[in-house]
Formats: sequence, C-alpha cells, structure tokens
Amino acid sequence: MDEAASERRCGLVAIVGRPNVGKSTLMNALVGQKVSITSSKAQTTRHRILGVRTVGEAQFVFVDTPGFQERHTAALNRNLNRVVRSALADVDVVLFVVEAGRFGLDDAKVLALMPPDKPVLLVANKLDALQRRSAVLPWLKDMQQRHAFAEYVPMSARKADDVQRLFAIVEPYLPRQAWFYESDALTDRSERFLASELIREKLFRLTGDELPYASTVVIERFEEVDDPRGPLRRIAASIVVEREAHKGMVIGEGGERLKRIGTDARREMEHLWECKVFLELWVKVRSGWADDEQHLRSYGYE
Repeated sequence: MDEAASERRCGLVAIVGRPNVGKSTLMNALVGQKVSITSSKAQTTRHRILGVRTVGEAQFVFVDTPGFQERHTAALNRNLNRVVRSALADVDVVLFVVEAGRFGLDDAKVLALMPPDKPVLLVANKLDALQRRSAVLPWLKDMQQRHAFAEYVPMSARKADDVQRLFAIVEPYLPRQAWFYESDALTDRSERFLASELIREKLFRLTGDELPYASTVVIERFEEVDDPRGPLRRIAASIVVEREAHKGMVIGEGGERLKRIGTDARREMEHLWECKVFLELWVKVRSGWADDEQHLRSYGYE
C-alpha cells in the first residue's frame, strides 16, 4: 500500500431517525445529488439506499434508512423496520437525526435501537426553523442525559456550510482503510431503481395525505436506446394501489393527476441523467399487497 492510500479513510455511516426529521434531505445534501426521495408522507424512504461522497482522503458511504415507527403493523412496515435494524448492525458510525429542540416518544424508540459499541452523533436538524436559538442549549443538556453521544451537531441540512462542517466532524470516526468505490461514485443504486423512486416521490407529493400509505411503483420496462439525436431512456411503470377507489385518486379527473405525476417524474429524470426520457404510466390494483410477504419480495423489498 502506498503512503497516500494508507492515509485514506472509508466507512459506512447510517442516517437514522423517526419519519419526517429530514433524513433524505440530509442524505442528498451530503452526496451532492439527489439519490433519496423526499416528501411529507411518513416513510417515503422504503429501502436501504447507499449514497457515496469522497472528500479529500475520506470516502463517506451513507446509508439512508426508512423512518422507524410502529404506527403501521402491516408486513411492509415490519420490513422497513428490519431494514433500519440491519443497517445499524453493519455501519461504523450512526447519525441520529432529530428536529432541533424536539424529542418525542417516536424519537425515543429510535434512540433505543442505537448500538452501544458504535459512535452515535446527534444531528439536531432544522435549526433554522427554531424561533429562539437560545432554546437549543438547555435542550442539548437534556439530550446529554439520554445517551452518551459522541458529538452534538446542531445544523440545517439545507445550509452548505453546515453540511461541510458535518463532513469534518464525521471523518475521524471512519476507519483507516481503502475506499469501497471510485472517487466519483454517488450511489450503488441503478437508474432503474432511481426511476421507480422518482415516480413514487411525485405520486406522494401530488396526492398528499389523500392517498393511503400502501402504494408503490414497479418498473415494467427500462430500455437505454442509442438514438441518432442522442441517448434516451424508454420507461414503462405501474403505480400499485390497494383499492379501486385509490386508483381514481391517482388518475384524477380526466387523467390530469396521473399526467402531472408522469410529467414531473420525467423532467427530473431528464435533469438527473441529462438525456431524453419517454415515460409511460399505468395504475394497477393489488388488494392487500402491503401485508403480503410474497408481493413485497416481488416488488423489490428486502
């Protein structure tokens, strides 16, 4: 091993917390590109997503996880909670994300999962949303009583300076070892996977709380085409819902909502991949899919 390689650090960093504390926003800010989808709907993130960022001699391999919660008891939710527990078993460092100044029962349930043998950093996100910054100090003192955190990091995931500061804080906790990925790698996920996630993000954003929790997206066809006018992707996908009434919610009056979901998802794919995208969407009803282990496996849930 040459001298430069011996100076390198690399490690797995889990990003965990209850739903809606800004984990995916933080992940995307750390990676520098969108690899994890965001919406106000709980457990928008449903898979273990790796985001990679190499800064100087350190390579950070971030693991974005679903928001751990016990409100839903279907097989889907049990599956997502297993993903959280599995991620915590494998990583070198944990970023426990909470909203600055807040700590509730759902946060406490996630904190109870923290491995005692690994450094856990408290990331107090959404600091910019606090009306009184002075309230952070007594809150941090209270948090010190709850767990022996390795570091306390009040920040906003939307502020570039805060994100850079977090890199510097996490780096010493990464093991000295060779990098896992090339220096320009951003994620281990395929374009096919990212396509399904972007469609699901638009679905959640455009239906809000109207559409129930149990809906997902399945990519039926994904083709990369060499066209004389430039590269393009042809994608066909199905939005899967549990009831006929939910199908109507997704399609909308005169098909307008489904059209908007498709248009917004297509535009973001074109921006991400810098190529033309042709996207076809259908809506399918699969009763009880979210509580059926076989269906979950066929739809790509671990």
